[in-house]
Amino acid sequence: MLKKRIIPCLDIKDGSTVKGINFEDLKNAGDPIELAKKYEREGADELVFLDITATIEDRKTFVELVKDIAKELSIPFTVGGGISSVEDVRKLLDAGADKISINSSAVKNPALISDLAKEFGSQCVVVAIDTKQVGDLDLVHIKGGREVTELLTIEWAKEAERLGAGEILLTSMDGDGTKNGFDLRITKLVSETISIPVIASGGAGAADDFVKVFNETKATGALAASIFHFNEIGIQDLKQQLKIQKIEVR
Repeated sequence: MLKKRIIPCLDIKDGSTVKGINFEDLKNAGDPIELAKKYEREGADELVFLDITATIEDRKTFVELVKDIAKELSIPFTVGGGISSVEDVRKLLDAGADKISINSSAVKNPALISDLAKEFGSQCVVVAIDTKQVGDLDLVHIKGGREVTELLTIEWAKEAERLGAGEILLTSMDGDGTKNGFDLRITKLVSETISIPVIASGGAGAADDFVKVFNETKATGALAASIFHFNEIGIQDLKQQLKIQKIEVR
């Protein structure tokens, strides 16, 4: 049984950490380097850094900022945003990233998943899926959630696994920033359909949300941002509450 992981996320825009609701109304949430230090201290299992406007602005991730954050960390560090080639990934790994996350570029060029898995190993390749319910369908969205595709979330998750992804970061756009709890329905569907690890993202508002997502789905990690950034719940307190519920955490 894989021990569950608690993963804070730094959404970066213009070099600052931001947080919104349903991918909109972004507010400043603090200095990314200071937040990274805080999460290292508090016992986070991993840290995710997403340069959320890199793809929309058609530019690469802030490599220097990645380097500065990586210096503060001993935990696994995943970086995403604006990655579209083997060379982009090499630069980020050289800057101190342990894993990379691809989203829009993987949808546009699925062969990129295989190329990166061959070059760096599947364990390095996280495919991020932003999903939203449109009518009765769960559809993949790209470009920071601004563009809907015709890809069904479940089918795309299966394809990403087949192409060599080592992990799926599944964000429910309907839940994002709402603090109403993780989207258990889509997380359950995806995590039970594929065999690679799934990180649940979008909607965490309380310790009980983590208990539910780990008890009711096969997600092996749970990612959150604002509840950690604004000290609404401490990572050690959260882990303590999970242990009381007999949920094995790292």
